[in-house]
Amino acid sequence: MNGILARIGRYPVAFAIGAVALIILLASTFSIVPETRQGVVLRFGGEPVRIINRYNAKQPFGGDGAGLVARIPFVESITWIDKRILSIEMEQQQVLSTDQLRLQVDAFARFRIVDPLRMVITAREVDNVAAQLKPILGSALRNELGKRTFAALLSPERGEVMDNIQKGLNRVARQYGAEIVDVRIKRADLPEGAPLDSALARMRTARNQEARTIQAQGLKQAQIIRAQADADAAKTYAAAFGKDPSFYDFYRAMQSYEQTFVNDTGSPKGSSSIILSPDNSYLKEFQGRGR
Repeated sequence: MNGILARIGRYPVAFAIGAVALIILLASTFSIVPETRQGVVLRFGGEPVRIINRYNAKQPFGGDGAGLVARIPFVESITWIDKRILSIEMEQQQVLSTDQLRLQVDAFARFRIVDPLRMVITAREVDNVAAQLKPILGSALRNELGKRTFAALLSPERGEVMDNIQKGLNRVARQYGAEIVDVRIKRADLPEGAPLDSALARMRTARNQEARTIQAQGLKQAQIIRAQADADAAKTYAAAFGKDPSFYDFYRAMQSYEQTFVNDTGSPKGSSSIILSPDNSYLKEFQGRGR
C-alpha cells in the first residue's frame, strides 16, 4: 500500500490521467437503463444491433431489462426512447360540417412507441414521429368531421368519430413504430359572432318545432284514449241497463243528485238550495220507486 502511494506521489499527473481514462472507459462501457425508457444499441452510430428494455404491453415497467447494461466502448451507442404515453397537441383548426357550419376544433392524440427499432430507422427521434403525425391528425380530423353534422358532435356519435380518426391515424403511426392510444376533441365551437348566433337561432327553431310536434302527437293520443274510454263506458252502461233497468235508473239518479245537491265550489256539502214540486218526477227516488 505504501509502495502504491509512493508511486502516486512520484507520478501524480500520470495517475490522474489514468484515473480519468478509466472513468471514461467505464462510462462508455456501462449504462443505467431507466424503467421508463427503452434503447436501441447502434454500432458506429448507424447499424442497429440490439434492443434493451423493450416495451411489452403484458409486462409492467421495470419488470425486465431495466438496470445496468454493458456495451462495447467507443463502438456502440444507445438511442433512448421513452416507453411512456406521449402527446400530440394539434393547433386549433377550422372544419366545415355537412350542415355548412364552420367549427373551431381543438384536438389531441396520445401515442406510445411499441417498435423502437422501426422508429429509429424511419424517424431517428421521437420528436420527429410527433412532427410527422401532427398534420395527419389534422387531415383525418377535417375529413371525418366533414362527414358529420354539428349536432353529431354533441351526441354519442362523437365517440364513433374519435374511433374512426384513431384507426386512420394508427395506420400511419405503425410505419414509425408507434401506436395511437387515444384521440380526443377538447373543444368544437362555432366561431364567435354572426355564425354562432345564426346557428343558435336555427337550433332553437328546430327544438321548438320538435316540441310542438311531440305536443300535437300527445294531444292526438289523449283524444283517442278519451274517446275509447267514453265508448267503453257507454257500452258498460248499456249492458247494465239491459240487465236491470230499474237499478240503472236508481244509480243514475243518485249520481245526478250528487252533482245537483252537493256544491263543488268550496262550500260545505248540503249548502245548495233547490225548490221543486213534491210530485216532481226528478224526486221520485226520494218518494220510493213505483209511487
